[in-house]
Amino acid sequence: MNQILDFAKALADANRLKIVGLLVQQPYSVEELAALLNLKASTVSHHLSKLSQVGLVNAKTESYYNVYQLDEKALENKSKSLFSQENLSASVADIDADAYDNKVLKDYVKKDGSLKTIPAQQKKLEAILRYIVKSFKVGKRYTEKQVNEILSKYHEDTASLRRELIGFKLMKREGGGGEYWRE
Repeated sequence: MNQILDFAKALADANRLKIVGLLVQQPYSVEELAALLNLKASTVSHHLSKLSQVGLVNAKTESYYNVYQLDEKALENKSKSLFSQENLSASVADIDADAYDNKVLKDYVKKDGSLKTIPAQQKKLEAILRYIVKSFKVGKRYTEKQVNEILSKYHEDTASLRRELIGFKLMKREGGGGEYWRE
């Protein structure tokens, strides 16, 4: 995660992006870059140092000058490795994926587990339905009467809850009044 942040910080400056843009075209000395960007040589050196720290630029000595060039291969490799699905997924590993559902449940569920009300907002309703569907065993078939008995523990409007569980594909059913199940 720190590598991603360092890489992003190195590129999170307009002048550094301009330097990278210029170095894509050809190598330049500090003095040439300073003149092109209308900056002091010390400022350009600072920016090049930041870009060098993350491996984007390197220097070679020509006569009395250090000439900087973009390491395009490094840029490509770093982009692929740092922003891989694996690395980006790892950057959110410590986030509670159920935080939103838990907040909705706190707002809508009474201490006895029943609902204060059925949410009107779709995202909140989905969170409530994910909570309710846990009362049904995966693969077990239920009659409509059994489904209504279970749903009545949550809210008196069992028909709406039943319809929403089917609509959001959290449960399935066979024809009118047939069996219900959770996959």
